[in-house]
Amino acid sequence: MNQDFTGQVVLITGGGAGIGQAAALRFARAGARVVVTGRREAPLRELAARHDGIDWLVADAGAPEDAARTVAAVIERWGRLDVLVNNAGAGAILPLPDADAARIRRIFDVNVVGPSLLASAALPHLRATRGAIVNVSSTFGHKAGAMLSHYGASKAALEHMTRCWALELAADGIRVNAIAAGPTETDFLAERMGLSDQQIAAVKEQETRSIPLGRRGVPDDVAGMLVALASRDGGWVTGQVLAVDGGLNIA
Repeated sequence: MNQDFTGQVVLITGGGAGIGQAAALRFARAGARVVVTGRREAPLRELAARHDGIDWLVADAGAPEDAARTVAAVIERWGRLDVLVNNAGAGAILPLPDADAARIRRIFDVNVVGPSLLASAALPHLRATRGAIVNVSSTFGHKAGAMLSHYGASKAALEHMTRCWALELAADGIRVNAIAAGPTETDFLAERMGLSDQQIAAVKEQETRSIPLGRRGVPDDVAGMLVALASRDGGWVTGQVLAVDGGLNIA
């Protein structure tokens, strides 16, 4: 497979765990210089210690001021940018009666505003390398889920932005695609959804029953397809949202 990233620089938001971490390791093993971002320094340092091709930067994907700073740091350190992976995500089990402006805004800041500002800041450098953007969405960006209206709406927006950016940037040779990840064994339910252990167990049981292939995903299931889309193997693919969810989107 044509997945040699030697000499390329890859920026991954939310790279300290889960899908972002698995993707960072795959890119680095394929020869890329990878820069991962996140809000917590410790997991970023731990990941960088696992491969000398991985660098890190503390940044909040939902903070507008961090977008330009992040891209500037990547260019200052490594001189170019070939692939942007908007992986960081925010979510909440948010029943409509409990929805308030602050909670809704935080979801959209991370899932919609952050990727937009980061892609905008990265654009001159991606033009120079005729690079690629891969956004990480969710099955629930196009499949309804009770109490997921705002999370799902934010991912639906990200998927539509993916298609619009693909059209807008095609003349620059920049490809834009998205992975719609299904339920995956990461810290998302605990760290980002804020569920208790009992709630997590119930959600996992329900999701496993609903997935046609009979299991939740693991980060490498998603990361492998993500890297393929960013590689020369995906060189004639743009504007696509690829569901990697064990068939949940068709169930």
